[in-house]
Amino acid sequence: MILVTGATGLVGAHLLYHLVKNDEKVRAIYRSEIKIEAVKKVFAYYTEDTSLIEKVEWFKADITEVPAMIPAFIGVKTLYHCAAFISFSPKDYREMRKVNIHGTAILVNLAIDAKVNKMCYVGSIASVGDSLNGALITEENEWNKEADNSGYSITKFGGEMEVWRASQEGVAVVIVNPGVILGSGFWQTGSGKLFTQVYNGFRYYTEGITGFVGVKDVVKAMILLTNSNIKNERFILVAANKTYKDVLFAIADAFRKKRPSTKIKSWQTAILWRFSAFASKITGVQPLLSKYSARSAHSVSKYSSEKIEKAIDFQFEEIENTIAETCENYQ
Repeated sequence: MILVTGATGLVGAHLLYHLVKNDEKVRAIYRSEIKIEAVKKVFAYYTEDTSLIEKVEWFKADITEVPAMIPAFIGVKTLYHCAAFISFSPKDYREMRKVNIHGTAILVNLAIDAKVNKMCYVGSIASVGDSLNGALITEENEWNKEADNSGYSITKFGGEMEVWRASQEGVAVVIVNPGVILGSGFWQTGSGKLFTQVYNGFRYYTEGITGFVGVKDVVKAMILLTNSNIKNERFILVAANKTYKDVLFAIADAFRKKRPSTKIKSWQTAILWRFSAFASKITGVQPLLSKYSARSAHSVSKYSSEKIEKAIDFQFEEIENTIAETCENYQ
């Protein structure tokens, strides 16, 4: 039995499809029936066979609640941990710690008790250390706990530490650290909002650089690594290092929409995030921009995926092809 957490998110939904397509026995954690409908939409991008999703054994639970999760591990030999709380708002820090660290610790303890054979954890490039000399960032770059890290970065690093603990207690683990994940199905959250905003005439861009990867490549790498003899290793998953400008322009071109035309400079976002934080305190509404998302929009971070390319002869899809396919599915 394979257990998938975060099954109703972007990575989890696409992962479910590929697992059941290969006739794997899969149990998927969910918290709301409404979110299962989103998974059905993801399946529809792949196939018209509506019966395929019926192969999934749905299990309602919250990963931060031990009593609810204990039965979920009955008969489980493989664990894909995709669940995470993603936010750059300081207000969400406690919830991120609860889900990303405490929730992962619970899963690790249960995996150890259940004698799970292998665990695949979806980390993030946010928990990989920066490069000090402008060189490509690799898995060897150490995360600096003394730096001004975002709450998301801190909690994803903490989650990784829990997973490494599993590796010391007899559970083989593999960790993937994807860049910004692009893919179909969740248009109002995460990177999906980029497609929605550009389609609706988004005007602004920045020239910060980061790593991007397609969700299909993330899922493919996860399955290949989990089914391999590789254990207790982490792998950066980045198809290409791109400016936000280039990605937004590619999305606009695929939609045949006008490209964003107004460049936002770092001093402008510095003012905006401060104003957003002040307004949020008064209104209680989530800030439009945070200190860390503003900084990310202008930072330059380039990543190397050489390790996974050599380890399993992995080839990434061209990010332009991923964008084109995602835009087609959006429409």
